[in-house]
Order: sequence, then structure tokens, then C-alpha cells
Amino acid sequence: MESIETNFWFEVSKLIVESLIVILLWKTVKDYGEVGKLSRIQTKQRFRPWVGPCSGIQLESVTEEKNHQFVITLKNFGETPATSVVAKFARKTEPLTRDILKSEKTSDFNLGPLLPNMEKRYWFFIDSDLIERVKLDSAKIFIYLYFMYEFDGGKSGYGLISRYDASSNSFIHTDMWVD
Repeated sequence: MESIETNFWFEVSKLIVESLIVILLWKTVKDYGEVGKLSRIQTKQRFRPWVGPCSGIQLESVTEEKNHQFVITLKNFGETPATSVVAKFARKTEPLTRDILKSEKTSDFNLGPLLPNMEKRYWFFIDSDLIERVKLDSAKIFIYLYFMYEFDGGKSGYGLISRYDASSNSFIHTDMWVD
């Protein structure tokens, strides 16, 4: 009788241990599924180019044609190359919005590929007479810069809208975004 009772409890404890092992194994498989999901998200966000400015907009020089030449330096902060970077530029005397890319023409310039940690400079020009009118407080200058780039996973971009400040002879960013 004792042997049957011992056998019974042994079988019950064996069943409980096996059930716990199955539950732990199921939880482990479920956790590995979540790790896989996280790895896909991380790969999608980490292993791609991240192109953006590494400096502000600076006055480079005043040309012989009476234009102020400004420059902005771009850098690929990502771990993969951007295969094609295109700079889009627009200048107006009234405030701009992000919708300018859809509604109006911009001047486009192909900067070419941008490797990881590589920098490229983009120059744009503004008429010196317009700059002088801003200094006299009779006009305002707003610019739109958008850097669109392609990579193996698709397209992305970095945009900014800025206003020229005559007192500091520089641009103040009013809006910046990443697509």
C-alpha cells in the first residue's frame, strides 16, 4: 500500500515538474519572439542613414555679384550611406510653412551620396540689396531648406524653416523636422 501511495505522489510531482518545464519553455519562446521584434525595429532605425546639419547657417562671403553667400554643413550621422542627397531651397519675404514642398517650386541641387560620418556643404545666395532692406527693417527674409535622401530601406528627409536676423547676421530656425 505504501508503494502505491509513494508511486502516486511520485507521478503527481513528476507531472507538476513537467508542467512547470513546459510553462517555462513557452515563456522563453514568447520572450525570444519579443526580442526578435525589437531587433527588427532596432535594425530598421539604427542601420540607416541619418542626414542633418552639423552646423548652423553661416555667412560665407559677399560675392562680386552683390550676393551674400551662406553655407550649411550636412553630415550623415547614421551607420549606412545615403545613396542620393538632394537639397531643396526656397526663399520668400513672407513666412513659409512645410507645405511649400508640395505647393511651390524649390531650387533643387543633387549633393550626391553621403557616406557614414561624411560631411558636405550646401551654399545658397541672397541678394545683398534684400539683406540691406532687412537691416533697415523694411523687409523680412524666410528660407526653406529640405534635405531629402535615399537609402536601401526607402526615403527620408530633414527640413528646416528659418528667418534672417539682421542684428546677428544669421538665421534663426523657426521650424525643424525629420521625415
